[in-house]
Amino acid sequence: MYNSNAQSGKQKISPEGREALNKFKMESASEVGVELKQGYNGHLTSREAGSVGGQMVKKMVEAYEKDLK
Repeated sequence: MYNSNAQSGKQKISPEGREALNKFKMESASEVGVELKQGYNGHLTSREAGSVGGQMVKKMVEAYEKDLK
């Protein structure tokens, strides 16, 4: 009845796409003053991780709004 792969939210991404997202994440982290290292970043607090994700979303929304004009 439902596709478990679609429900999980996990979709395959190309190596180039993964690299671009990683670069975007590192740039966003730098902008909010969070130091990320390559790979696992389990040392981050929830606040730090959330601020990185929030910055990424903010930049994506700004880019989308700019494209609408």
